[in-house]
Amino acid sequence: MPITTRLATFEDVPVLQQLIARSVRGLSEGYYTPSQAESAIKYVFGVDSQLLIDGTYYLTESADAVVACGGWSRRNTLFGGDQHKDIADPLLNPATDAARIRAFFVDPDHARQGIGRMMMNLCETAAANYGFTKMELGATLPGVPLYEAMGYVTVKKIEVPLPDGEIFVVVNMKKDLK
Repeated sequence: MPITTRLATFEDVPVLQQLIARSVRGLSEGYYTPSQAESAIKYVFGVDSQLLIDGTYYLTESADAVVACGGWSRRNTLFGGDQHKDIADPLLNPATDAARIRAFFVDPDHARQGIGRMMMNLCETAAANYGFTKMELGATLPGVPLYEAMGYVTVKKIEVPLPDGEIFVVVNMKKDLK
């Protein structure tokens, strides 16, 4: 089936929120407990409106269904949707800072088919065209193998305490584009 990628819009947000929840529930099995996954859906993951405003968030469609989303950012936030941010998101300096890979989610029925890699390449190229030479991301545990295969290295694990008492682990990873 043909795969197409385009910039996401605010009109896509309801479909993207559903995709994000399906992705987290389906791909977190064996990495996070069901209660950790549900808590992360509620408190961490979701669409970051700033990515839509900046024109750096993409979605991938196959047969009229959205099967993946993800983007890059020239802003400071490492991970999380609108519900996870409560301060302004300052711009990064391409000469000294790493661009962020943000909010990558793939429908479980389309996982491990190269869609994530295709979108990563798209985002890295866009960030490089903007002047960035380094990338950084906050990976979920199921995403780590893809990012490692693409040259990202682990910097540290971040334990994110959530309001309901759950702890969600995110892996901070970096890559030099040179």
